[in-house]
Formats: sequence, C-alpha cells, structure tokens
Amino acid sequence: MAHTNLNLDGLTPRDHAFYGLVWAGTTLTARVDQALTRRHDLPLSWFEVMLWLSVQQEPVAPSELGARTLLSRSQVSRVADSLQARGLIERIPSPTDARSVRIALTEAGRRLYAEADATRREALAEVFDDLLDDGDIAALEAVWAKLKARPKE
Repeated sequence: MAHTNLNLDGLTPRDHAFYGLVWAGTTLTARVDQALTRRHDLPLSWFEVMLWLSVQQEPVAPSELGARTLLSRSQVSRVADSLQARGLIERIPSPTDARSVRIALTEAGRRLYAEADATRREALAEVFDDLLDDGDIAALEAVWAKLKARPKE
C-alpha cells in the first residue's frame, strides 16, 4: 500500500504558527505529565497547583488559583483534595472570612515539588531547553505576553 506524504504546505504562515503552538503545547505537556506521573505519581494538574503555591509568600484561596491556572475552580478544588490526602498541602482558615480556607504547601509538599520540578526540567531539557537560546526564550515570552494581554471573553 502506498503512503501519502501528508503536509500542511497549503496553510498560511498564521495557520502554521497556530498549529505549531498547539503541537508544542500538546507534545510538551504530554512529555512532562508522563515523566511526573511515572516518577512521582503526580499528574501535571497537581504539579501546576504546587508550582503556583511554591512561589506564594502566603496561603492562597483555591478560587484565586482557579482564576490563574489552566484549571477550573472545581478542578482546583479536586486537586487540592487529592494533594491534601497525600499530605502535600494544608488548608488554613482564612483570617478574614470564617467560611473560607486558604491553601499552602506543607514541608512534604515543598520537598516533592522540588523533586518533581527537577523531573520536569529533565523531561524538557532535550526537547526545549537545549534547542532554544536566550533570544528564542525572550521571543516566546513576548508572544505569550501579547496573547495573555487580550481581555478574556
């Protein structure tokens, strides 16, 4: 059986750029998720919540994470439940609202986050970091800033 040589030559440069972003996001996400799950039993969605918590000075409301992450508020809540069950985060009563809680990484959570972040970096090294120089990274940062600056609908 003959194979067809599939290509996207008929697409515009903008279409190529868009599908390039989709390909990169899907490919890199799958690679990192697989490495984190295999090594740490830590899905990428859990890692994302831990990443945000790792750089906060104070505990944060889950709803704030839902507004900032790629996860919905209900997904953040489910992830927080799972992380708490593993002793990786703690829920702390809000100092301003007795009905609310805030979440923060525990020491065990900080340790696992550091290990998982090293795994993430290792998984991306040959397919991202080793291929892109500082100029490429700056260009990507400029593109993301433009795309993120658009008001949400």
